[in-house]
Amino acid sequence: MTTASDTLLGPRGAHCDLADLLRLRFAARDLTLFAQRPARSLLTGGLRTRMRGRGVDFEEVRLYHPGDDVRSIDWRVTARTQVPHTKVFREERERPVFVVADQRSPMFFGSRTCFKSVLATHLGALIAWAALHQSDRIGGLVFGDTSQRDIRARRSKHAALELLHQLHDYNRELNDPVPADNAVHLSTILEDTRRIAKPGSAVFLLSDFHDFDRRCEQQLFELARHTDVTLMHLYDPLEKQLASNSGLTVSDGEQRLQLPAQDPAFQRAYRSRFEQQLHYLTGRCQRLALPLLSYATNDDIHTLMRERFGARTRQPGRRSAR
Repeated sequence: MTTASDTLLGPRGAHCDLADLLRLRFAARDLTLFAQRPARSLLTGGLRTRMRGRGVDFEEVRLYHPGDDVRSIDWRVTARTQVPHTKVFREERERPVFVVADQRSPMFFGSRTCFKSVLATHLGALIAWAALHQSDRIGGLVFGDTSQRDIRARRSKHAALELLHQLHDYNRELNDPVPADNAVHLSTILEDTRRIAKPGSAVFLLSDFHDFDRRCEQQLFELARHTDVTLMHLYDPLEKQLASNSGLTVSDGEQRLQLPAQDPAFQRAYRSRFEQQLHYLTGRCQRLALPLLSYATNDDIHTLMRERFGARTRQPGRRSAR
């Protein structure tokens, strides 16, 4: 059930407010970004991670990949199969959490409640505060059309505040949905994310993915090999469906274009374009076994985030499912 406080904290308007991002720390208290399985030592974090390294728990033997630690090679399996195999361990430590937030010009659009760029700042803030509550290290990458800012992963409130300030500052610079000719491509951002996100990190990528293509797919594949990636697809309902009883006029301030929005054929073609792009993105995520979450600008993100990441508590007298 949505409370009054959640409504006040929801994203609104064309630009975000830093005070709202700061208040989201209260809404993030009941969020847990990862499955809660107690670690053996609370000094290094309370969650088990998928950090690949020489930990205390043996996990599996798999084929050797370039870049794996040669000290972990399983020589018995390698000799038996004549193919290099390596042992994989699961370490118990805090997990670095990276928020990669798109603040490029195409995100500066919205017809309901807020702009996509504002929705990205609120989701990024919720993730950052949730990670801080879990004693994880927080880092990020906020990028606009022609610049970006890296936030080094640290387990401190200062790291979360730095991320929020960068989200706010980049969001406030947006004033036009038309990108510049030299705007950075998403594939370049994914390549930079590979540079800053160490193996075992959890990466949350927030974007409308309007320019997702094969170059992005390759970079995403490389990123997902050593990190846990969650994609959050952000869109506006007007991008999904154009329903109107009359024609619509679109202008960039200099030129005007009349759209036959009342034409059913035009509406089907408009919707088909959105669905094709989303289908392409969904298919690539399924191929890479990556979670893809889709949020609209008029969604109740607090309820949806609790449904996805809400802390699960056991009911008295009930056994947990196995």
